[in-house]
Amino acid sequence: MGMLRSLFRREEKVAIPKVIGPADPVLTAAIVALVGFGVVMVFSASSMFADERYGSPFHFLVRQGIFAVIGLGLMLAMARFDYHRFRPLTYPILGGAVMLLFVVVLGLGRSAGGAARWIQLGPINVQPAEAAKVAVILWLAYSLSKKSEKIRSFQVGFLPHILVAGFLMLLCLKQPDFGSAVMIGLLTFVLLFAAGARLGYLLGGVLIAAPMIYLLVAMSPYRMRRIQAFLEPFEHRYGIGYQIAESLMSFGAGGATGVGLGDSKQKLLYLPEAHTDFISAIVGEELGFVGMLCLVAAFALVVVRGLRAAMRAADEYGTYIAIGITFFVGAQAFTNLSVAMGMLPTKGLVLPFISYGGSALLVNCAAVGILLNVSRARDVEELVEPEESGEPEEKVLRRGATRRNVRRGDAAEAPLQGELAIRSGGAA
Repeated sequence: MGMLRSLFRREEKVAIPKVIGPADPVLTAAIVALVGFGVVMVFSASSMFADERYGSPFHFLVRQGIFAVIGLGLMLAMARFDYHRFRPLTYPILGGAVMLLFVVVLGLGRSAGGAARWIQLGPINVQPAEAAKVAVILWLAYSLSKKSEKIRSFQVGFLPHILVAGFLMLLCLKQPDFGSAVMIGLLTFVLLFAAGARLGYLLGGVLIAAPMIYLLVAMSPYRMRRIQAFLEPFEHRYGIGYQIAESLMSFGAGGATGVGLGDSKQKLLYLPEAHTDFISAIVGEELGFVGMLCLVAAFALVVVRGLRAAMRAADEYGTYIAIGITFFVGAQAFTNLSVAMGMLPTKGLVLPFISYGGSALLVNCAAVGILLNVSRARDVEELVEPEESGEPEEKVLRRGATRRNVRRGDAAEAPLQGELAIRSGGAA
């Protein structure tokens, strides 16, 4: 357990020289492929519903296509925006997310399905909870890297982060948005664990949260109905289990290779939310087990490359951002696929980059853009060979040794901090 955390925790106390290289091409290609695939599947899953409701089978295709172009442009822009510039913007971003959550909690947002989770801005419906998740990641990365020396203390390293996360979770629950509240809690737990918080505090937090989660579910009739539908979907085939039963039938109809792109029968107004929360069921029906395997492999590739970026980040601030965004994307994908396959109770989390929805797509693209920028920064020690740097070999090796000595607390090398900062252009 300790070795796992040590892979991500970086104990840098000096400004480390770094260079900017290209963004991770494999991660970039995976995201572009997922977004493009999402546009195709949204059209396939929504054409009948769009024609029935809006009089045009291209209604959702056009909107998703526009959001995809904007989202990819935003991703490329964020990939070129130095993530260190988010440091002074941390609290304004977090404050803005809190204000947006307050807007929907106070009843000023748009309601759908019994929950007020959106703010309508012209043709765009903004979901503040999605932005709040990214805001929490940026704030935790900033705070944890700033307090790295005291991360194991309860008053400084643990309690403040739990209180802020708990406040945001409470705002999500008031909408109500149970899934987003749980996601914020999981993000906080994962980043605290990666930063090296005391395991006893984390386990204590889990033990306190578990009965609270149980009460939130047990005291809510609609959540209990979802649990019942999850446990016995075909016993309630034409009632509360209708959606999950139709989803399972979609996967079953797909077989090994699927019925063919565009030939799904479940999308003919049988499966509700076919182009949003349950779009993976249409993928399973039209492309079969092979198609689902490729989709899962694509998300697994995103997670692997995201963790690679975290381990190679130039500083611990970048490491925590990369871990948070990777978990954010991976956990949402895992949850959505598990719900559609009947492995988890129904929850309103979209499939990242695939499901219809401009707000979620833009937030996910922006988040991955930040991750790509983290993947661009490299330590000079990792990238620059002596013959490439133009400096004598002894000097380059001495810089690397100095970095290691300062990590160990060697006071004799401390005066060289200024030289390192000057060569790197200032503190990161």
